[in-house]
Amino acid sequence: MIGPLELAANGFVAASIVLAGRNSVHTWWTTIVGCLLFALLFAESRLYADVMLQVFFVGTGVVGWWKWQKGNSGKPLPITHATVCGLLWTVPIGIAATAAYGALLHFYTNAYAPFVDSAVLVFSLIAQFLMMQRRVENWAFWLLVNTIAAPLYYSRGLYLTALLYAGFWINAIASWYWWRKLAITPAPDPQTVSTTIESHFT
Repeated sequence: MIGPLELAANGFVAASIVLAGRNSVHTWWTTIVGCLLFALLFAESRLYADVMLQVFFVGTGVVGWWKWQKGNSGKPLPITHATVCGLLWTVPIGIAATAAYGALLHFYTNAYAPFVDSAVLVFSLIAQFLMMQRRVENWAFWLLVNTIAAPLYYSRGLYLTALLYAGFWINAIASWYWWRKLAITPAPDPQTVSTTIESHFT
């Protein structure tokens, strides 16, 4: 049965995700409220990694709110792409962290599906850090998280939450496309431009 807590949590988080996809700074305060409600909901379902994840989201929500408005030397932070180098080491570290935290939950708590739950936690952290920096690639990681989270929540009887995360999957694709259009392309290095021009005329 879907209770008022699950309804309220899903409502606020749904609003925050849609606002994030539209590049709206209001995504952050709706995130904070929704995640506080989800922390209570997941604690009741013994999804302890998800409880910690919601606490993390509340903290990063405050930081992200500030960064989006003032993170570019006092001006709004623009949308940019993450570096290839930064992305290459992210996935193996994420897998290792998932295994480590999953083992901790498996051996020391009565957590349900500890490794799957840990994967949701770890890769959500990565996605959130990228979103705080307004990096386009955050949506690729949210796609992965939503793919794992929807069946996990369904298996715990959180049907509305599972449906919401299935919707987030679609939203992540649309948002990824939109953010790519909004992303600022770094200006070319003046020395490179000068060399190119000289080689053209020689």
